[in-house]
Amino acid sequence: MKKEDPTYNPEEEVDALTQDDTYSDEEPAEAEPAKEEPAGISLKEYIKEESREDERPQGTKLSLRKILGGDILYTQAIRKQIWLMLLIIGFFVLYISNRYSCQKDEVEIARLTKLLKNSQYKALAISSELTEHCRESHVLDMLKENNDSLLHTADQPPYIIIVNGNE
Repeated sequence: MKKEDPTYNPEEEVDALTQDDTYSDEEPAEAEPAKEEPAGISLKEYIKEESREDERPQGTKLSLRKILGGDILYTQAIRKQIWLMLLIIGFFVLYISNRYSCQKDEVEIARLTKLLKNSQYKALAISSELTEHCRESHVLDMLKENNDSLLHTADQPPYIIIVNGNE
């Protein structure tokens, strides 16, 4: 047997068969049963036909095993629609990134709204303090405390000065 020979190389046998350009059945394989093939087909052509996955019938029965095993991805209909699927996946990625961006903007808007409310409350508090300090009674009290001031409240009511000719 050739396989027991230490100098046996199976690649040389395949090369010899492909150079011969015809498939011969000199030694049937012991491990797998020989498949019947039409006469006149070369070994290269036979190997090409057997290795093509797209022309094998996948069967009309759709099972969970085919879906989970990934066999459904090799069907011709799925292969034709691969660009559509990639486009849909791209749209999903854009949708998710846009949603993330919008949520980030909403968080920023909420933070800035809270900061604006706090600033408005501080401005209102400062405005009320200023109104309190500018009140006439408070100003009079400050004038009484400073004896060196020449300012005092008027004893006479204000009156209008009339100038002849020009108003």
